[in-house]
Amino acid sequence: MAHIHLQDGAFTLQWISIWWIVSIILICIFIYWMRKTKRAGGSKAITIAGMCTAASFAIFQVNIPLFGGVHMNLTPLIGILAGPAVGGMVVFIVNILSAAIGHGGWGMIGANTLVNTTEVLTAYGIYHWLGRAKLSSFSRAGTATLAGLLLGNITMIIIILISGIQGVTQSRTDILYGLTLVSGVNMGVAAIEAVLTGYAVSYIHKISQTCFRS
Repeated sequence: MAHIHLQDGAFTLQWISIWWIVSIILICIFIYWMRKTKRAGGSKAITIAGMCTAASFAIFQVNIPLFGGVHMNLTPLIGILAGPAVGGMVVFIVNILSAAIGHGGWGMIGANTLVNTTEVLTAYGIYHWLGRAKLSSFSRAGTATLAGLLLGNITMIIIILISGIQGVTQSRTDILYGLTLVSGVNMGVAAIEAVLTGYAVSYIHKISQTCFRS
C-alpha cells in the first residue's frame, strides 16, 4: 500500500545509501534467521514465497487513479502467510522487480523495502497476537492489515521527511500536509485490502482445516 513513488535523484546520495544499508542489514538478519531455523529450504516455504511474490508484483502494477495513483500490494497478506523473514525477502524482491519496470527509482528500493517490511512485520505480529482473543480469522486478518498499512504509511512519511526531496521548494510542513492527504487516500484503499485479506485468510484457514481433518 505505502510506496515512495519518487524517481532517482529525489533523495540525496547520502540518504539513498543509508536506507539501502539499513534494508540490507535487515535482509541479512532475515537470511540468518531462516538458515538458523531451517525455514527457508522447505517446499512449503518456497511455494508460499513464490506465490506471494507473483501475486504481490502483479497487483502492485494495478494503478488506481487517485491523487497521482495508489495501489494495493498485499504486504499484510504476505506477512500473515509467509511470516516476517520470508515476507521481508518477498517484498525486497518485489521492489527490485518493480524498479526494473520503472515503478519507483532504483535508489528507492532500500527505503521502500523498509516501508513494506514494516507492513509485513506489523501484520504478522498483530494477526498472531489477536489469536489469543479467539477472534475469527477474518477479523484478525482485517485488523492486522489495517494496522500494518497504517504503520507503513507512517514509516513512508517519516523516511521522506527525514531524507528531504531535492528540487522541491515546499517547506517540510507543506510536504507533511501533502503526504498526510496521500496517506488518507491510501488508508481508504487499505480498508478494501483489509476485507480482501480477511476473506483470503479465512478461506485458506478453512481449507487447511478441512484437509487436516481429511
